[in-house]
Amino acid sequence: MKLTTKFTGIASAVAIVSVMAACQNKETAPAATKKTDATAVDANEKVVYVNSDSLLSKYQYFKDLKVKMETKASAAQKDMAAKGQAFQREAAQYQQQANTMPANERAATEERLGRKQQELQAYQQNAGAALQNEQALENEKLYDTVADYLKGYAKKKGYKMVLAYSKSNPTILFADESLDVTSEVIIGLNENYKPEKK
Repeated sequence: MKLTTKFTGIASAVAIVSVMAACQNKETAPAATKKTDATAVDANEKVVYVNSDSLLSKYQYFKDLKVKMETKASAAQKDMAAKGQAFQREAAQYQQQANTMPANERAATEERLGRKQQELQAYQQNAGAALQNEQALENEKLYDTVADYLKGYAKKKGYKMVLAYSKSNPTILFADESLDVTSEVIIGLNENYKPEKK
């Protein structure tokens, strides 16, 4: 049995976990806007906007969440790499001894290594799916937290609509800076944020 081709699957599994870790970085927000002070929007305005790039880069909850998910992805990546290396060592040792082993022992070892490889691949897939599910749940919580805050904020200020602007997804092509309430919203969100105690 030629095990060499099977071992490349383990390297692929490690690479997939690496890609997942890199995907966590896609949420990195572009540079914040030039405005740093809370702005006063005309009381007659009914529609305002929030720069979501700035909001995410300055909202402590998002920063903490990003660190948490990157740490988990890194730990999963290291764990997968360690398991893959252990398997490769075991397979390499078998390949060195295969010619001197009796046929029945060789067949049993190949079967055991094949099962181990399948278990390793299943473990990698489950770990990846678990990380993706957790990321999705955390993103949903983040969205709900911001949306809930904005509902109360808009009601208190008398706004009828709060739009989101982002350079990475520009659905709003132009908005007067006098309608930008990002700084005020960031201050309020950070004041309301209660970090998890470790």
